[in-house]
Amino acid sequence: MEYSDVLRLIDDRAAAFRAAIADAPDLDAPVPSCPGWTLFDLAQHLGEGRRKWAAIAAAGPADAPPPKPVWESPAPRDRAALLDWWDASARQLVDALREAGPDRGCWSWWGRSQSPETTGAAARHQLQEIAVHTYDAQLTVGAPQPLPEEVALDGVDEFLATCAATTVAWPHEPAVVDHHATEGRSWRLFLNAEGARNTGSTRHPAEAADASVEGTASDIVLLFYCRIPLDALKVEGDRRVLDQLIAWEPE
Repeated sequence: MEYSDVLRLIDDRAAAFRAAIADAPDLDAPVPSCPGWTLFDLAQHLGEGRRKWAAIAAAGPADAPPPKPVWESPAPRDRAALLDWWDASARQLVDALREAGPDRGCWSWWGRSQSPETTGAAARHQLQEIAVHTYDAQLTVGAPQPLPEEVALDGVDEFLATCAATTVAWPHEPAVVDHHATEGRSWRLFLNAEGARNTGSTRHPAEAADASVEGTASDIVLLFYCRIPLDALKVEGDRRVLDQLIAWEPE
């Protein structure tokens, strides 16, 4: 997507998160998809994280993120004040990203992935963070909605490039895993001694993979973030490879 579209969608998901918090009958309600967290905890986590990434984007190239005192801002317990605080958190993030532009270097934790260490890559990941946690908030209030198609399609690609791709050696037999979105796009992940490499979005590959999953792009993203189980999607091929991939936590 264009950078301006990413920022637009961050605003959209931030508004959706706000709406879920505003409609919740109780901020102390437990979040089913985030064990041990209340809805207030979720709002505090998401707001503080956006302030942190605003500071990262503003800082430019760095070997470490800005220290906590630069961005830390405790969330207020009062609902009206919490909503204002969340609005300010989301605005800080978008303003910092817009000011930086997509090509500025910045600190990241994904240096061994296929994603660049730039504010453009950070913006894409921030969109997914907010989108998935918006789903968490909606689930908590009993009104979960799938991720918007535009967000979810970019989310599959972003996760595979940023969170799955790595130069850490795959500790099992080499394998090829496909992810097929019912919207008509597919992604192929190669796993071997050189790590994991994502080919990016393509049409459905002609040659079969060792294992594949198929579902809406939203469901694939929610699977990636452990919000729904593997059995919620269509699985073909060697299920063992998918279980190994889900359990894999490269350093």
